[in-house]
Order: sequence, then structure tokens, then C-alpha cells
Amino acid sequence: MADKDIDDVSGTETTGHSWDGIKELNTPLPRWWLYTFYATIIWGIGYVIYYPAIPLIEGSTMGISGHTNRAALKDQLAAVENGRAEIEAQIAAMPLEDIQANPDLFRYASAGGASMYKVFCSQCHGSGAQGALGFPNLNDDDWIWGGDIESIYTTIAHGVRNDTDYDARFGDMPAFGDVLSGGEVNMVANYVMSLSNSDHDAGLAQDGEQIFLDNCSGCHMENGTGMVEAGAPNLADSLWLYGGSIDDVKAQIKQPQHGVMPPWVEKLGEGKVKQLAIYIHSLGGGE
Repeated sequence: MADKDIDDVSGTETTGHSWDGIKELNTPLPRWWLYTFYATIIWGIGYVIYYPAIPLIEGSTMGISGHTNRAALKDQLAAVENGRAEIEAQIAAMPLEDIQANPDLFRYASAGGASMYKVFCSQCHGSGAQGALGFPNLNDDDWIWGGDIESIYTTIAHGVRNDTDYDARFGDMPAFGDVLSGGEVNMVANYVMSLSNSDHDAGLAQDGEQIFLDNCSGCHMENGTGMVEAGAPNLADSLWLYGGSIDDVKAQIKQPQHGVMPPWVEKLGEGKVKQLAIYIHSLGGGE
């Protein structure tokens, strides 16, 4: 006790440190605080023993309980999938028209299709299915490969111009820059613009009509309304996939762009492709 430095005012032992003549009291922690601290240490040790806790190179220690939230989530998702299995099997087995005629199945398929669209389709066709340059708008009534429910299903299931599905949609427009002169391309482009009453040179359009009939009408038809069977777009409706200016049309005539869409039936399965088809058809542009 003789070696201890006791504060004269409070009678409490000091730490022995002094700063500019100021000493620090060595006041002990309250016992309730110490007991709480010791309890948390004991609880922490018990937690590490019972639950997964210590990170390892791969995974972590499992603890004696073996319980993980990841495993619990996996079980819950499996239970949800099992609950959906019956209705999913119905959709996969039924014709599309029958699904549309059944209010409960149609409602389920539309909701499921909307969810899958956001995951698999929105990156190209936009979150609102409005499309973008080179990616068709799915809300309008301009369908290159047909807008009835069966045609939409086929396009989603097998894709377009891919090299992985034998039944993929395939239409190939030749590069007329190798066939027509620059002046002829200009004339036929003006004629194409005239089909939709877009800005054009009437004189050049008149000269381009015969060029169109000789080189383009076989796929796009004489009136330019297109041919679904060949994947030839309608040129008379002012809806343009690769731009609607005269320069855009000339560029497409000279060296056409061709979009590619992957097949989805192998990845998603029959039922889910049907749900996507029903949702897209329900957007309002389907035939």
C-alpha cells in the first residue's frame, strides 16, 4: 500500500501517470459491466462451436448444428418449385391457345413471362419491350417473323440466325452494294422512302421503282409490305429496325445488317418459353 499513489481529494488510487501535473484515477469498472463482458465472450465461443463461423479457404467451419441460411434458402426455393410443378407441367403440355383461354393459367403464364422477360430479354429489347436500334420493338404490330402467338413462340424457342438451333429463323438479304451502282442505290432508297410517305426525292423515287421491282420485290413484295415467311420487313409502315433516314436505308441496301437471337427452348424449357410467348403477345402488338 505504501507504494500506491492515492489521490488526496477522492481517496482513489491513481494509475501513476501524470500529464502536466494532472493524474489519472484508476477507477475500477463496475462489476455488472465486467460480468456482461465475460458473458459475451462465453456466448461468442458457444456461437463459434454451434454455428458455421470461422472462414476457411473454401467455405467455413460448419459447427455442430450444421445449419446455414444458404441451405435453408435452397430448401425454401425447392419447396416453391415443387409447388409450381403441377401448373408448370400443365403449361408445358397444353397448346398456347388453350392456355390463353384458361384465366388462371393465362394469369400465371403472363406473370411468369414478365418475370423471365426482365431476366433474359430486357437487355436487348429494353425494360419496356420498346426495342432499340437493331432490336425489334415488341409493343408495335410490326413483326418480321409473324406476330401471332405460335410465331412468337417459334421465334423465342429457336431464335434467329444462330448456328446452334437447326430450326432457327433465317433470312439473308444480299449486299446490293456489290450489284447496284451508287446512283441506283440512291434511287431505290428514295423509292423505299416513298412507300411510307417519308421524306424523299420524287424524281429519284420514280426512277428507283423499277430497280425495286427487279431486285427487292421478290422478298419485300411489289407494294413493299414484306414477307413473313422470308423474314423480309414491311417497308411501307415507317417502322425501321436500323434507322429511317435516307442514309440509313442506303447503308442497309449496300451492306445489310443481320441481327442474331439465341434459341431459348433448351435453356428455359418448353413451359417457360410458352410463358414468355404469352407475355410478349399480351403486350398489345401481337396479331
